[in-house]
Amino acid sequence: MGAAVSSSGGGRRGGKRRPLAEINVTPFVDVMLVLLIIFMVTAPLLSPGIPVDLPKSNAKPMSENREPLSITVKKDGRIYLMNTPVAADDLVARLKAIAENGNDERIYVRGDAAVAYGRVIEVMGILNAAGFTKVGLVTGPPPVQKPNEK
Repeated sequence: MGAAVSSSGGGRRGGKRRPLAEINVTPFVDVMLVLLIIFMVTAPLLSPGIPVDLPKSNAKPMSENREPLSITVKKDGRIYLMNTPVAADDLVARLKAIAENGNDERIYVRGDAAVAYGRVIEVMGILNAAGFTKVGLVTGPPPVQKPNEK
């Protein structure tokens, strides 16, 4: 009923053939390197386009399902709505034009660490006076401390 298996490796042509038990990881490594390159190229494109030096904070990141509106206050005090420069007088009109949820729209204010605190508060005051109540400040991750520092 059963077939006998010879331990001497007798098979075709009398050679010793064992099953190949190695996994070829070369295709896996190739795919991973391609994905790494793709993510390295696309990651800088996902952040807002106005570069600012954000202050550091230990606050936990917020999770949300869609991109909020962002207002950026650069080091020299200029205001940007998303990636477009805007005057403080035109800020409310532009926000109301693009806000999908009206005054319930979530707005993030990104202020450069070197900008005067009063300028950021001025922008937040403009938003509050216009009726926008869901305004938050964006900070960067806390600085990494070395094990021997405290």
